[in-house]
Amino acid sequence: MSLARALARARELGANPRQERSLVRAWLNRDDFARVASAPRAPFAKPLVAALPELEAELAKTARVVSEHTGASDRAAGETGNRLGGALVATPGGEASGDAGGATRLLVELADGATIETVLLPKRALCVSSQVGCAVGCRFCKTGEGGLVRNLEVDELLAQVVLARARKPIDRIVFMGMGEPAHNLANVLGALEWLGTEGRFAHKRMVFSTVGDRKVFERLLTAPVRPALALSLHAADDAQRAELLPRAPRVPVRELVELADAYAREITWPVLYQWTLLDGVNDSDADLDAAIELLRGRHGMLNVVGWNALDGFPFRRAPLERAVHWVRTLKRAGVFATLRDSAGQDVEGGCGQLRSRALAD
Repeated sequence: MSLARALARARELGANPRQERSLVRAWLNRDDFARVASAPRAPFAKPLVAALPELEAELAKTARVVSEHTGASDRAAGETGNRLGGALVATPGGEASGDAGGATRLLVELADGATIETVLLPKRALCVSSQVGCAVGCRFCKTGEGGLVRNLEVDELLAQVVLARARKPIDRIVFMGMGEPAHNLANVLGALEWLGTEGRFAHKRMVFSTVGDRKVFERLLTAPVRPALALSLHAADDAQRAELLPRAPRVPVRELVELADAYAREITWPVLYQWTLLDGVNDSDADLDAAIELLRGRHGMLNVVGWNALDGFPFRRAPLERAVHWVRTLKRAGVFATLRDSAGQDVEGGCGQLRSRALAD
């Protein structure tokens, strides 16, 4: 790993733990290494200063942007949603907005030649991938179509933030890209710790998105950095959810919600429950009633998400009027709900559209 090698080399050249953290802070915040090294309170040893270009080059090997795909503004879609239903529209991290703005999909090559995708979102946000591929295999998601290739290492997770910050300011991160963060838990938690300390991200401005696993809730509660939580539901019925998420852990939906609710109350920050609305699949009145019964009284909100079109998939996006009806009905029943506008659809950078594309793309 490039970060581990860079820090090991710094230690060889006399860096103390505080100086090591300063180097990581400089990398994550796009700061000048030489300026950090000359700080009067903790000047670096001359051999270490001389080796700074070498360390920067080592870190740069972690990942590189192969191509950028920038879409037009998604404002029209957000305005249409408001005009048709007066529904509150939210961006992927859960923030309410009537204007989702544009997005940029980055095709990122890792040191071994594998590729992932990272998405620059509106409102200074970034969608980070945690794996090459995904093992969950959600029926409506492109990422898991080819299965899991491998986990990303801590420095590969952090490098996505560094590459994004080279393009625009970032102060919010959602682990909602390729992969299931719970399946790469140790590395994701390691990255969160760096981001929540040297990366200067507020803990609740980072979102850990998962299909749910008992060990996730146990580990998050004891982690030094405890992020906001997003739980992908998509169904309230266990059998239906197992059909839509065939390789997700077989934990009853009600138990998952109870575990998520307990975590939310502990960190005093609401859960973002996710429900991708599929026409004729999980958008019926019975599904809506079940969602209300499941989530009423919980410390969280339900993001009603429109499905993003994928060639060759047997699904249709539920009509906007149907989604607005869901949000209105949920709110009348005492469940806080939003209609989430997924940015980046015009560059295949929306939820469920990310994949390990070929470099030629």
